[in-house]
Amino acid sequence: MAEQIFDLTIIGGGPVGIYGAFYAGMHGMSIKIIDALPELGGQLAALYPEKYIYDLPGHPKIKAGEMVEQLLTQMNQYQDKIDIVTNTTVETVEKLEDGTFKICTNQECHYSRSVIITAGNGAFTPRQLDVPNAEDFNNIHYFVSSMDRFKGKDVIIFGGGDSAVDWALMLEGVAKTVKIVHRRDDFRAHAASVDRLKSSTVEILTPYVAKSLLGENNQVTAVELTNLTTNATEKVNANEVIVLFGFISSLGPIKDWDLELDKNALCVNHRQQTSVSGIYAAGDACTFDGKIKMITTGFGEMVVAINAAIQYAYPEKVHRHKHSSALVK
Repeated sequence: MAEQIFDLTIIGGGPVGIYGAFYAGMHGMSIKIIDALPELGGQLAALYPEKYIYDLPGHPKIKAGEMVEQLLTQMNQYQDKIDIVTNTTVETVEKLEDGTFKICTNQECHYSRSVIITAGNGAFTPRQLDVPNAEDFNNIHYFVSSMDRFKGKDVIIFGGGDSAVDWALMLEGVAKTVKIVHRRDDFRAHAASVDRLKSSTVEILTPYVAKSLLGENNQVTAVELTNLTTNATEKVNANEVIVLFGFISSLGPIKDWDLELDKNALCVNHRQQTSVSGIYAAGDACTFDGKIKMITTGFGEMVVAINAAIQYAYPEKVHRHKHSSALVK
């Protein structure tokens, strides 16, 4: 029995990949999604399901998990056209003589007329709290899957970016106390979020870093901080510690696919095409001059990539972009 050749294979099942499957399905394509995680949704669903997103058009605020659920509902309108493969890592992508692609994973090989990579930053590992014996404690967290754990607790958050500031604000009113510790006086988060932080009940400790952890029975009970300006130390009690220093990312096998890279991202042209015709990239997986990493821009990049992929997969057909009102019956 011959292997089915899908019109499009999307490598990466985060929000941009899910939206791409919907959009491609709406245009009549057969689609395969391959993702390394057990479920679709990417980092947002796996690590931050309760984190609010504030810059999604039409949603003043929406939890990441809820956004993923809505994207899946949208995608499932075309579930008869979509084959989903999870818990699977793509190891090689080979362009065959007829212009189609052989995509081999750690389990089997798949065949496709076009490929779009939306694998974000590939494999990701959280940056650790750099103090002795941090790995010995069970109440140090590098992501938040549920806020219930922090109810009535004294929480310390380390970090100065959007995630740290957003979680400090979200846990205000849930935890007994919230303190945010950053090595600089200035935060990297959105200005509006920082203004909200400064007017909240969250205690801001800058410029401090962690010096040591105090505790017993594998539980942190206090953190010793060092002031980077005065070198003075301060002991702060805590029941829970959240570390949000970002992630060390790696493209993994993608970096060995002979695609042009700029640092840790795939270079694409104005049609989202990589250095290999028929292979496209969208979202955090790609880069170009003027690139802005946002979910919303990733959605737009995916639309461009899919229209280009349709033309590559079926060059003999005349393809014109149509609005959804002309496609959905």
